[in-house]
Amino acid sequence: MKKFILTVGPALLHEIPITEIHSDKNIYRINGAHGSIADIEGYIEKIRSQVPSAAILMDLPGNKVRTKEVPDNGIELVKGEQFTIPNECFNYPDFYRHLKPGMTAWANDSVFEFEVVAVDDEKITFLSKSDGVLINGKGVHVRGMHKDIPFLFEKDKQLIQVANKYHLEYVGLSFVRSAENVKEAKMLLAENIKIISKIETLDAVNDINNILPLVEYILVDRGDLSTDIGIINIPRYQKYIIEKAQYYDVRVFLATQILKNMESKPIPTIGEIEALYEIYKSGVYGVQMSEETAVGKYVKETVAILNDMFSSVEKETLI
Repeated sequence: MKKFILTVGPALLHEIPITEIHSDKNIYRINGAHGSIADIEGYIEKIRSQVPSAAILMDLPGNKVRTKEVPDNGIELVKGEQFTIPNECFNYPDFYRHLKPGMTAWANDSVFEFEVVAVDDEKITFLSKSDGVLINGKGVHVRGMHKDIPFLFEKDKQLIQVANKYHLEYVGLSFVRSAENVKEAKMLLAENIKIISKIETLDAVNDINNILPLVEYILVDRGDLSTDIGIINIPRYQKYIIEKAQYYDVRVFLATQILKNMESKPIPTIGEIEALYEIYKSGVYGVQMSEETAVGKYVKETVAILNDMFSSVEKETLI
């Protein structure tokens, strides 16, 4: 274990300056899906004002269909009841063109499941199979649809320009589906910027032998990957991807719910600790914290757990 990707947000960076948790192992992630271009430039400048030498990852939103401009209190979901979302409330307004009644959609990393009831040029009607609240910025995924959607949306291209302007260390490519996607991004990125190709689609897994020779780093986003392959298959796919990357000498980051409990509690679950230990021992290069540091209540404690486990594994000796 060499690096920790820590997502900045209202908690880390604003409420808690990165100076309070900084080490050379840290990479500070800006989630490009949230905020305007000006907001994101502000994040870069604030990180560098606190730690000028900080390594920064610009994580592109990619062609993930997300909700936007929904009411502040979100859309209430009731299992067995229908609801509608205007087409203008998606970051990809032509989303409806790819849908047909009877299709299944998953939202918020597969927490919510919907059935498409009807579509027209104004709105989409879904039948909810879950209870909850759907808020802004959450992904809505339909399997097999993305082959007809551009790899880079306009915001991705704008964020690449920002990454080039500020000479960032890393750019994360979201929803890569083929080696051609990586090549497309490379054409736009400055040569000094390192690509972290995210493996979060079944297509990327199927084309992994062509993707890996093009990059130094990959990140396995288990949340988004689960919407494509089913959550029960995550362990074996994760093992397969790590083994492939190690064969090609590509460094691997793992993401999604590493220390989920610590968003709201000061300690992880025993299951999380056991899983973190196994991750460290598996030879991956690093892990990514998302909500744990971006909005979590126990940012310092989360980073301390990462470092404590790192020290423990480093000192471990065979008996």
